[in-house]
Amino acid sequence: MPNASLSWLNLFVSDMQTGFGPFVPVRLAAAGWDPAMIGSALSIGTITAVLAQVPAGILCDAANAKRGIAAAAIMTVMLATLLVAGLPLYPPVMLAEAMQGGANVMLTLSIAGITLSLARADQLGERLGNNVRFSAIGGAAGAALLGIVGTRFSYMAVFVAAAAFGFPALVALARIPDAELAKAPLRTTHVAALPRLRRSNERSKIDLLSDRGLLVLMACVLLFHLANAAMLPLAAGELARQEGMTANLVISGAIIISQMLTAAGSPWAGRLAHRIGRKPILLTGFAMLPLRGIMFAIDSSPLMTLSGQVLDGITGATFGVLLPLIVADLTHKGGRFNLALGMMGLATSVGATVSNYAGGRLAAMLGNPVAFLALSAAGLLATLLVWFALPETKHLADDPPGPATAKPAPR
Repeated sequence: MPNASLSWLNLFVSDMQTGFGPFVPVRLAAAGWDPAMIGSALSIGTITAVLAQVPAGILCDAANAKRGIAAAAIMTVMLATLLVAGLPLYPPVMLAEAMQGGANVMLTLSIAGITLSLARADQLGERLGNNVRFSAIGGAAGAALLGIVGTRFSYMAVFVAAAAFGFPALVALARIPDAELAKAPLRTTHVAALPRLRRSNERSKIDLLSDRGLLVLMACVLLFHLANAAMLPLAAGELARQEGMTANLVISGAIIISQMLTAAGSPWAGRLAHRIGRKPILLTGFAMLPLRGIMFAIDSSPLMTLSGQVLDGITGATFGVLLPLIVADLTHKGGRFNLALGMMGLATSVGATVSNYAGGRLAAMLGNPVAFLALSAAGLLATLLVWFALPETKHLADDPPGPATAKPAPR
């Protein structure tokens, strides 16, 4: 029952978060905002998310009540969504973007912490894969439903519907009882899954920052998003110039293909990572990046765009599962799981921001093929870094399942 509720929680949270995707610029443009104002508002959400990553990780590590943090974050996103719906004015929207940016970080980290407590050590990869699967299904279904609502009713109705998804998310969260989370030591020996006062072996924050494995993984994550973030937006822009309104249909199909493959492959990737190791699976996902960029550089047709998104689906199915799984491995003995995930979130935000800026500038100055080749080079560098520098971490979490052995903290 708790695991089923966790799956539904991921689905409804993804539905709710979809409202703050491409629908925000549409809502603001309909309210008379110019592109510069829209860009400044969206940047507030990005900046807040970047600044919140590490503090949110520290808070989630320190708190036992991760369900309470998740509930507060869901309600914050709901309120932010309703602000955009009902008050599309500059101060409320800026506040809503800041609220949403910080709350989404807290929500992502708290759900990861809940997952760590509910999963057996030898089944964590598959459980993380189910999280990714239901998030992908929720994102695709939410985008389709909100698109229909916006077409049938109004721009405002899109955000009201998105906020409404918060209610079933809260119900799913309530069906994960604290008593089940308290049984975490019976499932895993991961230090971060223990109650706060029993983490006598938890390492310091400074020690975490000097962990070579985590630092290499951060570099891999940064390069991954540097290569990945700008690819589909650049391809979409090129399609719009070549195909006109048909581009909307192609891009929708491209997103659905990617999400379907991610949903189908994520649990499989998690199971396989427990059998053969983390590194081969992660390497497979990373290797799709340079191939996808080269494909886009050679041909920008609709067929090539859809084919490229098949590779993106493979990447999504592997990266979305293996990143938190490797972080869990690296923090298994010393804790600080959420802080380490926050560090990965920071690398993600920096890489994606640089990718969109640099990719756009290169495309404007030298053309899309050059921009795609540059992104492919970053993807190739990320792949080589995984291959040669990232250690295999499976053995770090190979403790037999059963009661955790950490000593009680001294009084």
